[in-house]
Amino acid sequence: MTAPLIALAVGRGTGPDLAPVFERVLRRITRLHGVEAELVRSPRLYHSYVSLRAECADTAEIARLTALDAEHYERFCREQAAAGVRAVFRTAINAQSLYLVRRRLAAVKVEPLSANGARLLLVRDQAQGFYTGENQHTPGTVVRTMEFSREVTGQVVRYALRRARDLWPEGPARVQMAYKFHLLDGALDDWRAELSAELGIEIALFQPDTVNRNLITHGPEDRTVLVAGNEWADIMHVVLLDRYGSERQENRCTENVHLHPELHGLTEYQTVHGSADDLAGLDTVNPVATIRAAARIAERHANCPGAEAAVETALAAAQARGVRTPDLGGTTGTTETVDAVLKELSVALKPFVPAARSGASRITAASGTDRAGAR
Repeated sequence: MTAPLIALAVGRGTGPDLAPVFERVLRRITRLHGVEAELVRSPRLYHSYVSLRAECADTAEIARLTALDAEHYERFCREQAAAGVRAVFRTAINAQSLYLVRRRLAAVKVEPLSANGARLLLVRDQAQGFYTGENQHTPGTVVRTMEFSREVTGQVVRYALRRARDLWPEGPARVQMAYKFHLLDGALDDWRAELSAELGIEIALFQPDTVNRNLITHGPEDRTVLVAGNEWADIMHVVLLDRYGSERQENRCTENVHLHPELHGLTEYQTVHGSADDLAGLDTVNPVATIRAAARIAERHANCPGAEAAVETALAAAQARGVRTPDLGGTTGTTETVDAVLKELSVALKPFVPAARSGASRITAASGTDRAGAR
């Protein structure tokens, strides 16, 4: 069997601290399953916003490096998808570069949530809107241009429905969109109506403040699909996690799916938290989200059944012994936390790994081209 390919992209800040965590956990899980995986690491260390501000003398230089990072990461994703990679783990990088890529590759962020037995699927439209715009500078002024299109809106809605039907065999009970649609001269409402007729399902369109009020007052209806504009969903993602995910964002990983047809559904996994540049090199950054991302990738993309459940068991066992990083009120460092979880993992995985399975695991490193130059 061909070894599955997993890609890794690393940004400044705590990226260099978390990349080895991902590699260690992925290696341990695959070894325990007796399977192989090949890890392909981008040769470029991408900027964080803090590193750009520290290195650049003016906005022109920030814009230049932002464009280079975006160009390189887009190319890396395209090359890996063409080579058969279906999963990327990415640490935090500068959002301006990232959203240029998300626009070009039509990305959505996906988050299944639950509240008192009600299931909610948040599909965050990262491919269009203010975040994906580009800047033109004149003295004292920044003009930011952005775009919405029926084609991309249709891609996002169709994907949301496919994902909901994968999650819920009975299909979605309610589909609603949360966008500032009154700013678009009625175009988004027209597209919604056309998509409703085309797909044979009622799609509601609400202002974000109305969605907020309904969620706070009533909670979500079971099997609700919420397709959300990026600006609102970026803020509400953490709120929804807190209210319906029962988890702090520092502990969560999430996934972004690229809908551009040339990317073949390449899925990028990331921690929900940012680059945390102030913690870089201190061995204190919380590794839980990265550990969970490694488990999710191992189970979904590297033929390691039971990896996610086993990691949750191992995390709970480590936390029961008082293993917590400073952000969670503990004193345990990053490395010590990972050591504790990996110690528990061998025991936790035993029920999931067939006894007859054997063979060496292999995590090898490879690099793609770097025509833009590493910085």
